[in-house]
Amino acid sequence: VQLQASGGGLVQAGGSLRLSCAFSGGHPSLYSMGWFRQSEGKEREFVARISRIQGRTYFADSVKGRFTISRDYATNTLFLQMNNLVLDDTAVYYCAADRAPFPAVGPTAWAYWGEGTQVTVSS
Repeated sequence: VQLQASGGGLVQAGGSLRLSCAFSGGHPSLYSMGWFRQSEGKEREFVARISRIQGRTYFADSVKGRFTISRDYATNTLFLQMNNLVLDDTAVYYCAADRAPFPAVGPTAWAYWGEGTQVTVSS
């Protein structure tokens, strides 16, 4: 399985950004997918997950109500729509995949990772 994240950039606080993650090398319906982020000096943290079971979603409290996760099976792409961005959202964002139906929020629970894409929120 290969994952490639894109769509990061510089955005002002209050703005929006959509990240994409291209999935290849496996059958996407067999994998749950998620987004993590890591800011400088901090550990990688869970952001959002979409299960392979009925597309059930789960979000970190810090992004709930502002971020949306979705996937398009036709194009094998995972998305993260980020609205009302705040300074604390600044980080490198990573997409991840795993065969488990509901992978745990810890990074070690996820088998496959893409390279990150930088999101910078300015004041």
